[in-house]
Amino acid sequence: MWGGWARQLGDRLDDVIRRPVSPDIYTTIGFDPTTGRVAPGGLLATGTMAGIEETVARVLRRWCPSIAAARRATAAAWLVPDPAALSVPLGDLPSLFRRLHTDGRRIAVITTDDRAPTDATLRALGVRDWVEAIVCGDDGFGVKPAPDAVIAVCHAFRTEPPRVAVVGDTPADMAMAREAGVGLLIGVRNGIGSEEDLATADVVVDSVDALLD
Repeated sequence: MWGGWARQLGDRLDDVIRRPVSPDIYTTIGFDPTTGRVAPGGLLATGTMAGIEETVARVLRRWCPSIAAARRATAAAWLVPDPAALSVPLGDLPSLFRRLHTDGRRIAVITTDDRAPTDATLRALGVRDWVEAIVCGDDGFGVKPAPDAVIAVCHAFRTEPPRVAVVGDTPADMAMAREAGVGLLIGVRNGIGSEEDLATADVVVDSVDALLD
């Protein structure tokens, strides 16, 4: 999803500025357009939408005559991700979420993305009905790798971190979970993180489908 969005943003910025600014943007936010890979520790993987937008405007300042011009160009090119068009499920997510819910587990989603596109993404993937809590980058909590979002979920569910399992694929996910003191940390290989990025996980699985094994 995020690689496709980054390409769209880069193309739009090139059109607005009328110069090839996209390589500069990709390098700064952590996206490789050749491979389509998102850097696990980069801004695209761990930053909020507001933070990414601010960074893009800062990069464009190198190409624009003023800060105001850079902000105008960013606003003109900016687009909200379209989850229905860009998100690709890496497994049978509706069956997974339904089974976890049926087995008595409560599900929350923690993301640095904004709330509106997160909600739309979960609906596009057919899993929104099984998600009881969502903590997003524009909710006002400290973002990953800070533990604040996990603590917020614990408060919502009236439980404690040792009774919580976190499933993630980035170094920020790992650090957030460890700092919060969760009872189980599960790394997923088919996300954007490398084996090294997931080294602090208690368990590493090939895909989220393995959660049902």
